[in-house]
Amino acid sequence: MDSPMTQQVKGNWKQFKGRLQQAWGDLTDDELDRYEGKRKELEGYLQERTGEERAEIRRRLDRYESELDYRF
Repeated sequence: MDSPMTQQVKGNWKQFKGRLQQAWGDLTDDELDRYEGKRKELEGYLQERTGEERAEIRRRLDRYESELDYRF
């Protein structure tokens, strides 16, 4: 059984993942779950997938982290 802290982290990841799916519409749960806890890899994947500048992706991820109080 997961501890309350582990459950909270998993819940925060689900919220964060949902926010990413809103922002970059066609991302799947499976795609995003590969990058849970791996911010730099996620940034690279999003850059490759979307063609956006890495700096812009970082800014967006920073904003979403702040909004949801989630940290990688």
